[in-house]
Amino acid sequence: MRAADHVPLGRTTLSVTRLGLGLASIGGLHTPVSTLDADETIDTAWRLGVRLFDTAPVYGYGRSERRAGRRLRTRPRDEFVLCTKVGRLIEPGGPDGQPIWADPPPGLGPRLDYTADGVYRSLADSLDRLALDRVDVLHIHDPELDFPAALETAYPALARLRATGRIAAISLGVNHADVAARFIRAVPDPGIDCVMLAGRWTLLDRTGADDLLPLCLERGVALLAAGVYQGGALLDETDPAAWSIRETCDRHGVPVLAAAVQFPFRHPSVAAVVVGARSAAEMEQSAALLEHPIPDALWDDLA
Repeated sequence: MRAADHVPLGRTTLSVTRLGLGLASIGGLHTPVSTLDADETIDTAWRLGVRLFDTAPVYGYGRSERRAGRRLRTRPRDEFVLCTKVGRLIEPGGPDGQPIWADPPPGLGPRLDYTADGVYRSLADSLDRLALDRVDVLHIHDPELDFPAALETAYPALARLRATGRIAAISLGVNHADVAARFIRAVPDPGIDCVMLAGRWTLLDRTGADDLLPLCLERGVALLAAGVYQGGALLDETDPAAWSIRETCDRHGVPVLAAAVQFPFRHPSVAAVVVGARSAAEMEQSAALLEHPIPDALWDDLA
């Protein structure tokens, strides 16, 4: 499998590459990333054929979106799929700050808002930061933080945006598979188009398969698998599960991170894997790992 291979995004009109670039890291996730490194990361992804990009207002309090727009608006707009999120507005004195962002813009912070007006304002603000005329996919970000509002006010607003052609797909951006499954079942047809699931369909955590993945397959909902490296946990020498996985991969001569980035495709609901990168080298590594040959016997042993 190659990073540049294209597949349909579920039942939507969109086509996505098998590898996507998640842009949290270039927003300063945990450690700062220079503008030069951010530019080179996106440019390298493009050179490798990646045409799926995922950002969010909360990533660096707008910094990720601004950096994404800086590089992507120089590209042919119909050649890539761009995702961002709603549910948090970035504004002066926003009260719902997150300590995970390094050196965020001074005076700004997120405020949780799943209202219809909040959705429309969030999209308008994102487009201003991106300096683009549209995004393709809007995720409801972390709907468990106010599930009733996300369901009753944010989703209908997104449905109106989809019906009028302002966006092509409605998605959920979640860390909890059970939340996504509950949401998919709760909304009327045509419903949710795709789900970005972080860290719950991986070598270390397969809880997404308990309910969500079969539901996605049944409903024609595409899955975007994120967090596949588990924040480096697969390399943890003190974790018995991680050690066992690494030992199994070693026996077959396969880098554990190659198995990690390819594993999600073992389920047919998965359209793409979205990886973070904070440098050109990290982007190149993920693309190479996706192409690394893996024998069926390794998957059998890991199962």
